[in-house]
Amino acid sequence: MSVPVRIRESRRRVAPPRSTGRSTSARRPRRSVLLTALTGVVVLYSLVPLVWLVVNATKTQQGLFDSFGLWFADDFALWDNVVRTLTYDDGIFLRWLGNTVLYVVLGAGGATALAALGGYGLAKFDFPGKRAVFAVIIGAVAVPGTALAVPTFLMFSGMGLTDTPWAVVVPSLISPFGLYLMWTFASEAIPDELLEAARLDGAGEFRIFFRICLPLLAPGTVTVLLFTAVATWNNYFLPLIMLRDRDWYPLTVGLDAWNSQATTAGGEVVFDLVVTGSLLTILPLIAAFLLLQRFWQSGLTAGGVKG
Repeated sequence: MSVPVRIRESRRRVAPPRSTGRSTSARRPRRSVLLTALTGVVVLYSLVPLVWLVVNATKTQQGLFDSFGLWFADDFALWDNVVRTLTYDDGIFLRWLGNTVLYVVLGAGGATALAALGGYGLAKFDFPGKRAVFAVIIGAVAVPGTALAVPTFLMFSGMGLTDTPWAVVVPSLISPFGLYLMWTFASEAIPDELLEAARLDGAGEFRIFFRICLPLLAPGTVTVLLFTAVATWNNYFLPLIMLRDRDWYPLTVGLDAWNSQATTAGGEVVFDLVVTGSLLTILPLIAAFLLLQRFWQSGLTAGGVKG
């Protein structure tokens, strides 16, 4: 009997494994009606205010009070509202927007850089007191920022820095959560063998960090940047107590000033500008999340697969 005939006969004898219903059912994802319902409630809770904001930004001042909040009015005034928001009070909204961008670039950008440097150093270098530093960072994460606002104000007031941009930028440079996140990310993302090989090749520590480690830390760095940028963009309480000059207001405090003006007796009613300005305020955050989404997702899944 030839070899090909024997191979064909052996293939006939070996029957393919039969799939059982148990294995098929094990591969099917479990569906939970309760979990689906809770997820739907969370989605509605998150999207309904956004839908309300988009719908009401298309209404006139009178239309805000004469029509249902979750449906459009007869007159579509979105473009007129945007123009009025950008030009009202000599374009103060654009000034507030520039201030917010300044605080985010200096504050959130600096906090991300310091978190990357500090997290890498804490993850890859041993030194006395490392456990104490870890305890301090965990404790700082647990302390809410509002609890530190008044002591920070008294300290900056003593240094004469209140009512200046530094009163908002300098406290934003400290991000305990970002430092802790970069610490844990750098511990898994950078192999110790890679650092040892670079040192054996004669590379200095700064060159190792900027040329080798920083690209590996990119997903975690982008994640920290998103967290700190959103926190700085939405920062309200700290600028409220630090700033008196309305020319240095961020968008959050400026829109609140417009809202207070509209509810004060004798003040000009500008509820339509408050709603439209709130819509314009969240658009940069949405754009940032969409542009940096792939980096953020890779940062969340990094370390999940080991070679």
